Amino acid sequence: MVSVCRQAIKIAGGVENIAAIGITNQRETTVLWDRHTGAPLHRAIVWQDRRTAEFCEQLRSDGLNDVVREKTGLVLDPYFSGTKLKYLLDKVDPDRTASRAGYICFGTIDSWLIWKLTGGSVHATDATNAARTMLYDIGCGQWDDDLLQAMNVPREVLPQVKPSCADFGATESPLFGKPLPISGVAGDQQAASIGQACFKPGMIKSTYGTGCFVLANTGLDKTLSANRLLTTVAYQLGDQTTYALEGSIFMAGATMQWLRDQMGMFEDAAETAEMAKAADPNSGVYLVPAFTGLGAPYWDAHARGALIGLTRGAGKPEIVRAGLEAVAFQTRDLMIAIGADMALANLGEPARLRVDGGMVANDWFLQFLADILDMPVDRAKISETTALGAAYLAGLETGIYSSLSDIEQQWQADATFTPQMSSAERSRRYEGWQQAVKRVLSQAEA
Repeated sequence: MVSVCRQAIKIAGGVENIAAIGITNQRETTVLWDRHTGAPLHRAIVWQDRRTAEFCEQLRSDGLNDVVREKTGLVLDPYFSGTKLKYLLDKVDPDRTASRAGYICFGTIDSWLIWKLTGGSVHATDATNAARTMLYDIGCGQWDDDLLQAMNVPREVLPQVKPSCADFGATESPLFGKPLPISGVAGDQQAASIGQACFKPGMIKSTYGTGCFVLANTGLDKTLSANRLLTTVAYQLGDQTTYALEGSIFMAGATMQWLRDQMGMFEDAAETAEMAKAADPNSGVYLVPAFTGLGAPYWDAHARGALIGLTRGAGKPEIVRAGLEAVAFQTRDLMIAIGADMALANLGEPARLRVDGGMVANDWFLQFLADILDMPVDRAKISETTALGAAYLAGLETGIYSSLSDIEQQWQADATFTPQMSSAERSRRYEGWQQAVKRVLSQAEA
């Protein structure tokens, strides 16, 4: 990480040209470390890990589902870091003696980076990352004692929660030649939303990386979903919190990686657009990539993947196309739920979608996405909007940008994809997807 920073400083023409550092991170990946030595106490547990599914079921049986939803805006699922933290503490500090004595630190990757960069002088996170722990009340902006007790997490292990633009300390001088302020922090999806300048209520972005994450700005009101989406913190500036609705797809780019690495369908992702064009468009093949369960709006941790509709006429092109289509179909699942929640909150209907991430280089995928959503899809000129959003936050704190309006003026579209598919075909294809999903849900009949 330090090596990459030094390369960036060199590209920028030297450390004197760096005003501040912004940090963005995978929000739920969970780390424990020794407060005195800084040494990790266990391997990190990544956001996709499902090992705490049974504990989530136990919490649900204990009647905590509605409590979690009301306070955190989340659902009881192993995706979030609270149950991962409980698992790690059970491994390294079963009786919580070291935790209560202040010897152990918990953090998501942003907290870990802040700690290491500041030489252990700052143990902090921002509101967007805290909001993903299932331990943080997003309404009052505090760690919640009832949830901490339910998961047996001592308050002493937790980082201080700050706004997304704030003083997160400064780097140690030897790292980069002089101290550099850490001034902006946000979880990756919130940072991408900021990079996409989604600052007005009703604006929506979708990021296609390992997973796919759709965020809809809902303004200053905490809108609880009636359609199994998440309510989360979009960003916090000073004392003012802006909220969002979020839908999470666990397998997007990771689906294509699986097709490449495990199945040998292609060598380079750049091949997939031509393969999709060459496929029989009426093959009836559907890939449901529930390799780590299904996220919103299903929230089925026990669902597993399936390839459905195969005939002898189906080959690599049809399967690769089904993988790309699956990401678009899942996005439509989310957009239908978001649209219903936005209507309840008087935010109007979703009108268009801003997209970013590695998969958006594929024009065929974006055209199919626009077709299946029946709305325009705007690809940002700068596709790495996650890093861009972190930089914008750091720039806000240090005065490079005076307001969100300054950032909004920076946004540009690289291309816009408009719907071309007939409504009848759209309905037929999506109905096939829905039938395929029903066959993999863990509650489905054998």
